[in-house]
Amino acid sequence: MPKLKPDTQRLRRENILDAAHSCFARGGFHATTMQDICKAASVSPGALYVYFDSKEALIAGLCERDRAEFAERFASLSTAPDFLEALTAIGEHYFVDESPEKQRFVVEMGVESTRNPRIAEIFMSVDKFCSDSFEALFQRLKDEGRIAPRVDVPTLAKVFNVIGDGLFWRRAIEPNFNAREVLPVVIELVGSLLNPIEPMSMDVPVSKNREARR
Repeated sequence: MPKLKPDTQRLRRENILDAAHSCFARGGFHATTMQDICKAASVSPGALYVYFDSKEALIAGLCERDRAEFAERFASLSTAPDFLEALTAIGEHYFVDESPEKQRFVVEMGVESTRNPRIAEIFMSVDKFCSDSFEALFQRLKDEGRIAPRVDVPTLAKVFNVIGDGLFWRRAIEPNFNAREVLPVVIELVGSLLNPIEPMSMDVPVSKNREARR
């Protein structure tokens, strides 16, 4: 059998991950079988096992893909001149634009992590990566004088995570939940905790400029 080209292998792997994601979100980790995923991906068991040898390996692949996507989006957030505006755009992506299936998958994996040590290791590593990324960003913004948080930065990051988890849960379980309605309020709440500091105006009176140079 001729060896598949790298692009073909990548596309097949992504197709399998997409199928696994749908199966896990719909049926849960335990009820989903490798055969279910083969059927959803339209591949043979032999083809599936070339890429993933277990359901845990599939979860690892899905979580790593999510981590990489988050890292890419976070990079634009961390360099944005208007942090809250950029945060709103990310919130709209994860809580408005994405299918609720994504939230159901995250909730399912979170619950499974309480029973399966291997899933816990995979799931919590991604969760920690996201949490640490925001904590480091908040600390940098504070150090740069761009925010004056009303609580210490580690606590702020934990509260931020709780708010995000709540949005994930609500969207996963409530079919008619409209995140677009509540997102502006959530951003306002986060903003009040971050307490952004307005940059100094460039339109400073001449007398003050002279005083500053003395």
